[in-house]
Amino acid sequence: MRRPGTSAGLARRAKLILLSADGVGFNEIRDKLDCDVRFIQRWRERFIEGRVAGLVAMHRGRAAYKVDARLEARILDWTTKRKPADRSTHWSCRKLALELGGISHSTVQRVWSKHRISPARLDRYMATNDPDFEAKAADIIGLYLHPPQYAAVFCADEKTHIQALHRLDQCLPLSPGGAERYGFEYFRHGTLSLYAAFNTRSGEVLGKTAKQHTSVEFVAFLSDIVANQPAGKEIHVIADNLSAHKTQAVRDFLSAHSNVSIHYTPTYSSWLNQVEPWFAKIERDVIARGVFTSVADLARKLMRYIRLYNKNPKTVAWMYFDPTKRVPARDTSETVH
Repeated sequence: MRRPGTSAGLARRAKLILLSADGVGFNEIRDKLDCDVRFIQRWRERFIEGRVAGLVAMHRGRAAYKVDARLEARILDWTTKRKPADRSTHWSCRKLALELGGISHSTVQRVWSKHRISPARLDRYMATNDPDFEAKAADIIGLYLHPPQYAAVFCADEKTHIQALHRLDQCLPLSPGGAERYGFEYFRHGTLSLYAAFNTRSGEVLGKTAKQHTSVEFVAFLSDIVANQPAGKEIHVIADNLSAHKTQAVRDFLSAHSNVSIHYTPTYSSWLNQVEPWFAKIERDVIARGVFTSVADLARKLMRYIRLYNKNPKTVAWMYFDPTKRVPARDTSETVH
């Protein structure tokens, strides 16, 4: 009864036997252990039959519940091929159990868990309609996996409309059992755009802030990339299909700098650009929960983050999976307006 590792239930039953051995009556034991007479009688009898081993609870339990194969197939069929009669967008386990009748919502949940189905979960995808997707993707992935030996490869893009939000209420700090909390109200000082070029070989980022994101700013950023590299070095820039990236000013810049080449990602395929994960990182680390007293303060904190990041940059381990699993492109031959 006094052993430290003994469970509370076993210690309680052992105390019952010791009190009985000392001649304590049922009523007094009941008051001391806060139990009823049936509890005392049952464990006294088990101790008489099995001695100390009889005090160990041995609940036989029940056989594992198995869902009939036909019922399982029916649940899966209704889940994946039908919609609720009340025009809901998806099933709940209770709603489907009521619809099928004669089964519990736990049965539906077991089948869903077995087949890893979550009707309440929603994911999104974007299918490219670019007829030259494979050729453009192969060109970009080739630069990632086998870049030219003496060339620099940059993934460039801009993160636009970054808001300089100043929280009006005091931030409540992180505490045990409580998350960091911000007030609902804020003051919006303005927005700016962040241009970034991710060096695929070293992982370093060249950044620049701008008030707008026009072709003029993009050409100026390309000039910064060229100035950051040795004169005449071959430079490959991977960019998306934004109209500001394809203007006459950009073409004139490329004509004047024969060592610079721009590789455009396929339509709706900006995920091929390695700077996008880095943008997600700076969004999490600085922007989403940041407090900025002005647009200048926002720009200063963004550039400070880039400088500190470049002290320990990280490259992207690029992997290319089976292209046959790609979602087929949309058929745009018959478009209804």
